[in-house]
Amino acid sequence: MVRLPVGIPVVALLASVAAFGPGLMPPPASRFTSPLPVVGDTLVAPPVLVNLSKAPHTVEVNLTAGPSRLALLPGHVTDAFAYNGSVPGPTLDVHEGDKVIIHFTNNLAEKTTIHWHGLHIPADMDGSPLRPIRAGQRYDYVFTIPRGTAGTYWYHPHPDVRTGYQIAKGLYGAIVVRDPDDPLPASLPEKLLILSDNRFRPDGSPDIAPGNSPQGRVDEENGREGNVLFVNGQVMPTIAIRTGEVQRWRVINVSAARIYRLAIPGQTLTHVGGDGGLFERPVEVEDFLLANSERVELLVRGAGAPGSRTTLQDLPYDRYDPHTRPADWEISRDLLSLQYLQAPAVAPVVIPATLRHVERLDTSRVAAHREIVLSQGLINGRMMDMHRVDVWSRLDNIEIWQIENVVTMDHPFHLHGFQFQVLDRDGVPEPFVSWKDVVNVKKHETVRFAVRFDDFPGQWMFHCHILDHEDHGMMGILQVRLPPSRGKK
Repeated sequence: MVRLPVGIPVVALLASVAAFGPGLMPPPASRFTSPLPVVGDTLVAPPVLVNLSKAPHTVEVNLTAGPSRLALLPGHVTDAFAYNGSVPGPTLDVHEGDKVIIHFTNNLAEKTTIHWHGLHIPADMDGSPLRPIRAGQRYDYVFTIPRGTAGTYWYHPHPDVRTGYQIAKGLYGAIVVRDPDDPLPASLPEKLLILSDNRFRPDGSPDIAPGNSPQGRVDEENGREGNVLFVNGQVMPTIAIRTGEVQRWRVINVSAARIYRLAIPGQTLTHVGGDGGLFERPVEVEDFLLANSERVELLVRGAGAPGSRTTLQDLPYDRYDPHTRPADWEISRDLLSLQYLQAPAVAPVVIPATLRHVERLDTSRVAAHREIVLSQGLINGRMMDMHRVDVWSRLDNIEIWQIENVVTMDHPFHLHGFQFQVLDRDGVPEPFVSWKDVVNVKKHETVRFAVRFDDFPGQWMFHCHILDHEDHGMMGILQVRLPPSRGKK
């Protein structure tokens, strides 16, 4: 009798069998299998990519982007895109220091890439639109996970002008980078929550409006939002928790434009990490903003009575231009249900007061100051040109970038390849130092951050991560060159 790897749906298993050939099964999943769900949970974790390598500290996986027939909207099977046959795609689960080998196959009828969002890896492995993979082509992404980068990341296509379309069709997945010396207790139940939204036609296919239509023009201005909200591709799933229990939630916003303001009514959340991993110290919050493409790590405490129920909510937040603001923007939306088990309360675990040391970048020795102006669809007054370098920098330099938003809607700004530290917002210093690769720049706000260009020369993208804005040209190219003492690149 063949036993299926725990947590891997049949559709994903069939895709794995196809990748290995008739009659063959993938090797044991070992530490890359998903845990058994808790009784009462309906939240389904995405499948986890199976490690093909037996070499130590090496993760080798097969990943295929291709057309599929799936129910993106429950009850409506339609044409979709999927990684290894599942939406969300399978999770890449690795440790710091691992060598990662991804054998990628593009079975789509159009070019694509995979961008490993937030990872510090060589430019030719970044999956930017500068290196498209044509239909039917294969490509090996090979890189090493740097030490000190444990955290939650994600992967998605990044072809020129088609990113939003391919993600709306189903191409996105999570990356979890683990620290062998993680300071948080290993006993904490861990949940991965991938937040997305979509808009559908009556047949259940994604409603992607033509650019010259009234809705298409609103999407280009506002960013495409959907009226159906998902967690791991599910509508309103349930997470079971015991009274007194503490769970570790990794949350990723893969939505094209929606900014979530997350809260659980009547209780605080312990915010322990962001884009670049854990903070130095836990932070108690009542609610917080999660801009599209950002990630957070939370500790959620079972504060309710046995048998009670509450929800994770998306509270109103006005990110919009007044002319295209949705009529229902002030409505709170439930994302998932938190069900307290009918069981005795458990004693809460002790959370360390200090999680790790975050090195503060030395801004007394800054090589350059950059000014980046975000307007509607433009960066510094220009649209993206694939043949133009917009910013020239040197390897090993620390720079300060000033991002100024001059319009009446928020723009989340993403820098490829390098983590940065936000210094201040409208002159108000950040309350604590942390590593980021996305910063939401609110309407008429100015944000300054410090960045160090270490390890990897080459060409890198920076852009607004509202996917419609990115696809319509709100993007630029950064060229990081070797310093003269190390030769030319």
